[in-house]
Order: sequence, then structure tokens, then C-alpha cells
Amino acid sequence: MQICKSVNQKHPLVKSSIALGYFDGIHKGHRAVIQSAVNFAEQNQMQPAVFTFELPAQNSIKGKQLLSWNEKQKRLEHLGVKYCYKPPFAQIQQMTPRQFVEEYLKQTCGAQAVFCGENFTFGKEKSGNIVLLKQLCLQNNIHLQIVSMAHVQGQPVSSTRIRNLLLNGDVETANLLLEEPYCIDYPVQHGAGNGNVWGFPTINQVFPKEALIPKQGVYITSAQLQDGTRLAGATGLGTRPTVGGEGVTCETFFPNYHGNLYGQRVRVEFCKYLKPVVKFESIDQLKEYVFDAVQAALDYFK
Repeated sequence: MQICKSVNQKHPLVKSSIALGYFDGIHKGHRAVIQSAVNFAEQNQMQPAVFTFELPAQNSIKGKQLLSWNEKQKRLEHLGVKYCYKPPFAQIQQMTPRQFVEEYLKQTCGAQAVFCGENFTFGKEKSGNIVLLKQLCLQNNIHLQIVSMAHVQGQPVSSTRIRNLLLNGDVETANLLLEEPYCIDYPVQHGAGNGNVWGFPTINQVFPKEALIPKQGVYITSAQLQDGTRLAGATGLGTRPTVGGEGVTCETFFPNYHGNLYGQRVRVEFCKYLKPVVKFESIDQLKEYVFDAVQAALDYFK
């Protein structure tokens, strides 16, 4: 997938079919918009593309990040997207709706078809809505398709709903909305090394400031290594109260793996919230708690 990171950078596209949106999480509703654009491109000899934008780490426009850009890119590619327009938000936030459609989508991106959700807004101070987008697309001979909002369990699918589910530990419902497991893929860092001493070595991953941190607790997880190996694991997300830890850490124990993963981006998928983080009186009690979680993970994947 080719990525265009500036409004001034043009790809030599003859014509493109573009899905519009921030697409945080690439959830069920997002997938419907993106897949519609991809399918239209295939049927009309166009290039399948996505327009999104990059926010600064400390943003007040959207909620905390659901997926890393690296993971979003993989999911977009899997859906068939060939081009991604991803300028910094600062480059588009002052555009009028007309400038956005005529100067950016049409001239820079080569848009001949655009797809978006029914609540899509655009242009300076969100001054553009679906009604105006229809007018501008008609004036510029751009095909427009509005994709209806997706629903799961009788409620609309949204990134906000997914964030709330994760904050409450309901990762299973969140995964239904995402249509793929919620995951992290942050580089493995060196920790205190206590797990090696206690018999359950863990990989340590750190959430960046812009990322959402799900409910603290112990999760059943599954990991995919860079060589494609799949592993069952148990992940502790919390402050390590038994050893007086500071800050939230994410530590995953894979009982059947003994390699060195430092520095690698390990993709850890969250499958089920198992139990809360507990402060124990002894390390032996902590070990028993960890190995019970590991056994639950192994049983889950049987």
C-alpha cells in the first residue's frame, strides 16, 4: 500500500475510488465503507484508496487511539486498499468543504468515487455535512455513496462504544465490533527480569501516551510472532501491586516459548478478560495466580 503523507504530494492516479474517514479501529462500520470503495474500484477499473489523517499524540479531537498505525495499515491492506492519503490534520483543518472536495479529493487524489458513513463531516470546523458533500460531488462529477451505520447487538457500532467496552474489560464484545481481535504490537522492552527468576518469563510492552489502555487485569491472549508462530498466553495489565510497581505495565507470559523477543513488534491479541490484578502476600501466591491464568489460556485455545 502506497502512503501519501502530505496534501501537496500527488500520486499518478488516473482515477480512484476513495473511502473517507478517520477509521480508528477499522471496525465493522469502517469496513463496510472501505469494502464498498474497494469493490467499486474493482468493478470500474479504479484504484482503491482511503483518505484519513494523522493526529498529534496529544489530540482533543478523537478519543484515545485503538490501534497503532502499523496495525491499521495491515488491516487496510488486508481489505484491498492500494493507496492511503494520510496528511497531518493541521494541513486539512483550515480547508473549506469546497477546497477539500475540489482541490484535494479531485485534483490531488484523483477521486472519481467517494464513500463515507452517514455521520461524516469535513472541512473547517466540521462545516461540511452529507448534504453539502452530495452537492459538491454532483458539481464535480464524483460518484458518492453513503454507507449506513453498522449495528451489533441492536446498537450502532462506533469507536467510542469500542473504547468503553475495552475500558470495562468486555474485550469479547469489542472484538465482535472490530470483526478482528483488539491487539497491540508495541516493541518488546526490557523489564525488571523478575519473571525469569520466578519461573514465568514475560515480554514487556509499553502503551504510548496516545493509546487507549483497556481495563487493568489479567487477559487470555494470543500472539503472532514475526516468523508467523502463534502462541497462547496470559497478559497482565496493571501496576504490579505485589512488587510495588509504578505505572501501568503490560506483561505477557507464553508458557511454550523460550526465545528472545527483545526489540521485536509482537502482535498480542486480547481474547478474554479473565480476572483483576490482585496484591498478594507472597511471590508463591502470585505464581499460582499466573499459572492458573496460563492454564485457562491453554484450555481456551483447545
